Amino acid sequence: MTTGRFITFEGIDGSGKSTQSQTLKAAIEATGQDVILTREPGGSPGAEEIRSLVLTGEPDRWSAETEILLFTASRRDHLEKTIEPALKAGTTIISDRFADSTRVYQGATRGDLRGKVDQLHALMIGREPDLTFIIDMDPEIALKRGLARNSGEDRFEDFGLPFQETLRHGFLSLAKSFPERCVLIDGNRAPDAIAADIATQYAART
Repeated sequence: MTTGRFITFEGIDGSGKSTQSQTLKAAIEATGQDVILTREPGGSPGAEEIRSLVLTGEPDRWSAETEILLFTASRRDHLEKTIEPALKAGTTIISDRFADSTRVYQGATRGDLRGKVDQLHALMIGREPDLTFIIDMDPEIALKRGLARNSGEDRFEDFGLPFQETLRHGFLSLAKSFPERCVLIDGNRAPDAIAADIATQYAART
């Protein structure tokens, strides 16, 4: 049986990752392939419990170091319970965020912790996506969109616009660091135009 493909979406809060991951899932399913759409933090029962810890509460609830540990624990459970079984069964996995988010959010923006993030990832996760779409857009617009959702999971949005601007530069740098798997997508367009661009880029890499 052919191993499935592992696809991730990354970007700042409110950049449209969730919408575009759902659209790509539908497009791939239309070709007759099995697809699972998942998310981080979360994607498995244990990981979803950790999600509530890291995405709610005051911005200073956790230190960056504690966040790294929590996100890695969540990711490990997600990997064991959802991602690896699906890939072994030949199913394509699309995840709204994965390790790149920790590299940027905790590794690059909340102290010089990227080395620790990478060390822990190598020890406990050891897997990279086959393809990553990074949706890049104006941080101010994205932040307003994210806060307008009023989801109750706004802890990182509550760090404010300067934080989101720093995140954006972190993701742009990440795209340059992993050009073999990262595709930068202009998110400052209508959703249909973004989806068409993603579909074209996906087809070119399958």
